[in-house]
Amino acid sequence: MIKLAVFDFDSTLMDGETIDFFAEALGIGAQVSAITERAMNGELDFFESLRERVGLLKGLEFSKVEKICHNLPYMPGAVETIADLKSRGMKVVCFSGGFRSATSYAKHILGYDADFSNVLHEKHGHLTGLVGGDMMFDFSKGDMLQRLQGLFGISEEETMVVGDGANDRSMFAHAGTRVAFCAKEILKKEANIIVDTKDLTQIITKVF
Repeated sequence: MIKLAVFDFDSTLMDGETIDFFAEALGIGAQVSAITERAMNGELDFFESLRERVGLLKGLEFSKVEKICHNLPYMPGAVETIADLKSRGMKVVCFSGGFRSATSYAKHILGYDADFSNVLHEKHGHLTGLVGGDMMFDFSKGDMLQRLQGLFGISEEETMVVGDGANDRSMFAHAGTRVAFCAKEILKKEANIIVDTKDLTQIITKVF
């Protein structure tokens, strides 16, 4: 019986990459999305790629960051899937290598119980190009998952994880149910359930 469900945010609960939307606002969308793509394919160190991409956002108005985060396109079926999982008695959590401006706002819309992500540093109303937080490294999601499992007394067999990119591999290593959702090949190799359609409700169909 699954007791804990952990979802990635960008390209899993949300249809796209939050940092790419920020970059588009600065006119550097192609430059940043190319780095994002390589990071999600496992070709770059996640920490280094995150620092590089956030550094390129220096000067972006924080008001624009918040506006973008409040208007992100959520993945079809996200609200319904989370509600279904919670009705089954599960804790539903979001782990994101992205940003709390997006995940904390989405929490109230999508209905998950908690979010762990990174924080963009801002000063005088503009991004400084610096970032810190819970999900900075390749190993961060796996590390946080193990901590939550220990806190709640939940086993790997009672854990489901859902993600799409290379930085989700660390949490896949500690879960019995591993869903690759519209995922990169590097993550599909670690999964035991694969969903290739942008409809999160397919997870319910395949798992239960």
